[in-house]
Amino acid sequence: MGASARLLRAAIMGAPGSGKGTVSSRITKHFELKHLSSGDLLRDNMLRGTGFPRTLPQAEALDRAYQIDTVINLNVPFEVIKQRLTARWIHPGSGRVYNIEFNPPKTMGIDDLTGEPLVQREDDRPETVVKRLKAYEAQTEPVLEYYRKKGVLETFSGTETNKIWPHVYAFLQTKLPQRSQETSVTP
Repeated sequence: MGASARLLRAAIMGAPGSGKGTVSSRITKHFELKHLSSGDLLRDNMLRGTGFPRTLPQAEALDRAYQIDTVINLNVPFEVIKQRLTARWIHPGSGRVYNIEFNPPKTMGIDDLTGEPLVQREDDRPETVVKRLKAYEAQTEPVLEYYRKKGVLETFSGTETNKIWPHVYAFLQTKLPQRSQETSVTP
């Protein structure tokens, strides 16, 4: 069997809002891979009543079943994630979404079209975000340590997905077949 047919079993870890979805979709765009999202897997597992590796015992069970080759850890400072996640505001009537950083309303806190007040989802409130991030850290630290000891953990640190991505891309180029030579020139 050729090297290109070899299966790479990789997991992507990172706090909520760290850019896992973006990085995953870029990986599938640039490399011959099937993307399996933990969110989708998690929903599937919840429906079937089974667990998923967010805890050490789950990571060990996953490893016994699949022998994970590489764990890509997106290490983004909590402050940055907090800013990212709390920047989202919604107009309840229409469902229009504003982002204070990328797509701000013309007037802070007011819907552009109706002039009605914008609201923040419970999930996007600073206190909720901080709670989620602390819970993630406490739960996954032992998991990261487990993968670190096994020698499969690759951590990529930064504040912007666009700056982290080229490093993830370069790392994966050493492990995976690319879709085509043309697409492999620019990440």
